[in-house]
Amino acid sequence: MLNELDALERKVAQVVALCHQLRSENHGLREQLTTAVADREVLAQRMAAACARLESLAHQLPEAKG
Repeated sequence: MLNELDALERKVAQVVALCHQLRSENHGLREQLTTAVADREVLAQRMAAACARLESLAHQLPEAKG
């Protein structure tokens, strides 16, 4: 009976350790996601600015006569 309780205690300790590990990993992934979302927003703004500049330059080009 004691052996069974010891084995159960070890298994519970393993589950607790895994839970802590997964919680830590989850926290890190949430931080990475937050950073990636912020980076995506910055890139989207830069793309929009680049598109606006290209459209402005395109309007300044003389029309081709063919």
